[in-house]
Amino acid sequence: MAYPFQEIETRWQRYWEENKVYKTDDNIDLNKPKFYVLDMFPYPSGAGLHVGHPEGYTATDIMARYKRMNGFNVLHPMGWDAFGLPAEQYAIETGTHPRITTEKNINRFRTQLKSLGFSYDWDRQVDTTDPNYYKWTQWIFIQLFKRGLAYLAEVPVNWCPALGTVLANEEVIDGKSERGGHPVYKRPMRQWMLKITAYAERLLEDLEGLDWPESTKEMQRNWIGKSEGAEVDFPVSGHENEKIRVFTTRPDTLFGATYMVLAPEHSLINKIVTNEYTEKVKKYRDSALQKSDLERTELQKEKTGVFTGSYAINPTNNELIPIWVADYVLISYGTGAIMAVPAHDQRDYEFATKFNLPIRQVISGGDITKEAFTGDGLVINSSNEAFTINGLSVDKAKVKITAWLQKKGIGEYKVNYKLRDWLFSRQRYWGEPFPVLHSEKGDIICIEGKDLPVKLPEIKDFKPRTAEESETDPLPPLSRAPKSWKYVEKDGVIYHREYNTMPQWAGYCWYYLRFIDPQNAHSLVDKHKEKYWMPVDLYVGGAEHSVLHLLYARFWHKVLYDIGVVSTKEPFSKLVHQGMILGETEFSVYYTKDGNAISSSFVTSDGCYNKTGEKLNKKKISEEDTIKIGDKIVLQNNQKIEVESRAYKMSKSRGNVVNPDHIVTGYGADSLRLYEMFMGPLKDMKSWSMKGVEGVHRFLNRVWRLFIDENENKILGNITTAEPDTLQLKTLHQVIKKVTCDIENMQFNTAIAALMIFVNEANKWEKKSRDVLESFLLILNPFAPHITEELWQRIGNKDTIAAHRWPKYNENYLKEDTKEIVIQINGKLRATMQTPADEADNKKYIENQALSIEAIKSRIEDKSILRVISVPGKLVNIVVK
Repeated sequence: MAYPFQEIETRWQRYWEENKVYKTDDNIDLNKPKFYVLDMFPYPSGAGLHVGHPEGYTATDIMARYKRMNGFNVLHPMGWDAFGLPAEQYAIETGTHPRITTEKNINRFRTQLKSLGFSYDWDRQVDTTDPNYYKWTQWIFIQLFKRGLAYLAEVPVNWCPALGTVLANEEVIDGKSERGGHPVYKRPMRQWMLKITAYAERLLEDLEGLDWPESTKEMQRNWIGKSEGAEVDFPVSGHENEKIRVFTTRPDTLFGATYMVLAPEHSLINKIVTNEYTEKVKKYRDSALQKSDLERTELQKEKTGVFTGSYAINPTNNELIPIWVADYVLISYGTGAIMAVPAHDQRDYEFATKFNLPIRQVISGGDITKEAFTGDGLVINSSNEAFTINGLSVDKAKVKITAWLQKKGIGEYKVNYKLRDWLFSRQRYWGEPFPVLHSEKGDIICIEGKDLPVKLPEIKDFKPRTAEESETDPLPPLSRAPKSWKYVEKDGVIYHREYNTMPQWAGYCWYYLRFIDPQNAHSLVDKHKEKYWMPVDLYVGGAEHSVLHLLYARFWHKVLYDIGVVSTKEPFSKLVHQGMILGETEFSVYYTKDGNAISSSFVTSDGCYNKTGEKLNKKKISEEDTIKIGDKIVLQNNQKIEVESRAYKMSKSRGNVVNPDHIVTGYGADSLRLYEMFMGPLKDMKSWSMKGVEGVHRFLNRVWRLFIDENENKILGNITTAEPDTLQLKTLHQVIKKVTCDIENMQFNTAIAALMIFVNEANKWEKKSRDVLESFLLILNPFAPHITEELWQRIGNKDTIAAHRWPKYNENYLKEDTKEIVIQINGKLRATMQTPADEADNKKYIENQALSIEAIKSRIEDKSILRVISVPGKLVNIVVK
């Protein structure tokens, strides 16, 4: 009989769960090394898992099983990031309470994960929507508030009145909401903010010691955006007490500032705009507020702006320079105002050229009649009666002019960050309530710890209030909660609760700590447990979380470090991003309207024939209709026609989503796990292939037949307890060494290839050593836990394979008796020879042996030997004439 995976896998999953095989006890031997391995917190959607999810989960599971077998205490938990917009949106559309939807989705995800045999400690699962969990999210917020790191402010947000909520920048496309296509407006609103900027320098500095992908660290550096320069005050002509403060990284170009630009949201605009320009400025600002930050700062877009009618005074030369409003300046960066130096900044140059504004060169070099000069040079045209930086290099000019600004009291050296404080409010129901109370006087007090958690109230109408006007204030769903929840009396004063909720990021910021001590009712985490388990040794998840989640989690962790809750400065010491799994490769042929096939190499990116410009018809074909010749794929029946082969991201619209349940049902969980690790390096993007799934399934059947007589359904009679021979020991210890090294380096695809080679060799053995086969099962177990458990029992063991130690390889069995040496004549391969291993590095020996071989002697007998070149242990090259 073939490998009966359906019966075996469910039985072993039940055994592991009933016997809590993978439970991490609280009372562990603290003298043993620890390994905390973590998957990024999944959001349990109604769609369930797709085959991209198990890729990272399988990788962490292999590491967890391997480390357990090597004597580590392992923490390998799973939980649910379950607050957020998707569940609430579904609730709004269907009338189903989000808690019901969330519980249903969690149950589906958990069932799917268990069907894949992951060794999670399910007693430690956490759920961000559980009041016992978000009690501590609220507690962390209170600590932030007490330290001045959480505050209320009027800030510009993306307000969508039709949806009744604030949207993130990435949820706005062309000034409209991604969901529904409704108009979105920039407007100031009262929001909770977290002062992440106070930690900017530490977030930047502490990246250096982390074992993270360099690309991820660079993305965080860019997001934080540290820059050094000067803040300078430009007085506003005719407005004695008004100044425009700008931050510039190029104070050396101050003499070249010929106009100023304010962001459309800048508060000074209303004070300085003249009557003549009031209407134009208002119209422009309203238009700009409907654009996303990305649209406004796009380099290729045409520059737009409007004059305010007022002028600033350049403090270096007392020139009056016009003040403009333009949407390429953002209020969220720097001070929301810039000094424009068009001769040395391309954006400013394009703006000045369009609106006929002066362009003054202050750095030598380039041709500013054609474009801005942004290279290095010496400073020119930069002096006044008391001060000059002419003739200095850029670096020296920056230092000198910054000192002059400080001395004059009109500027100062400044380190600035692109990072902005974290907007922490949502006008939604399905989120953590804020643990604060507001008085009528505007005072804010925190809820006492004994009164936590502040639970979400039960309300029937959890829809946000929609409106048609951009000025309409939001009325969050919690404002419709019962009065008994909304109002609280403290010391004779009536307070009302906060009606906004926290964003989905909140519970995601610290969940790794709760896994350490999930049942603790008295503190966020026990200090002794935290000190043992932290930091997370391996964190695996998608690169799409490279900035926000990882940055926010690092920020919260540093605050918790400062107040003594955690003992490490950073939460995740090693980070790995798994590559995306694309759908199966699709094969297509292009045809003209006359039905003539065109090779894909002649097709443009927009599907046209590059010789005529004709729009071509694209037709999908089966892989069986193609053949690969060299590096090209062509039609089977017309090999002159190249076929387009391409894999796409999985999506419902393309119909290429692969459901892991179908793979488990048809091939088994071990096949899915093995295939996803065998596809290629974990970090690479890869294409799905059912042929690949079938291939690893055949491998598992070969493993089964290595042990089991399929006719009798029992252990093969040629498996013996006799001592293994030299060949078997060598083959075994080779694979142990290879798999051990590859797992340590997370090179799972090559480890699996080595396991396949072993099975091919072992199937040739007339007699098979039980000891050798048991060692093989141990190193296969992290990859395919179900089949190895079954065969471990069938071969005569009573306990679970998970309780056994990882086998060690012995170098004595890996020594080679002989080595193969390549022999060349004038660089061309002419023969090979076997030499004793202990003589292979002896140059004189291998050269003499090579010259004595008959096949070589016959080729050089009538030639003169010019020299003999040898590489010890590898080759001998005889140069002749």
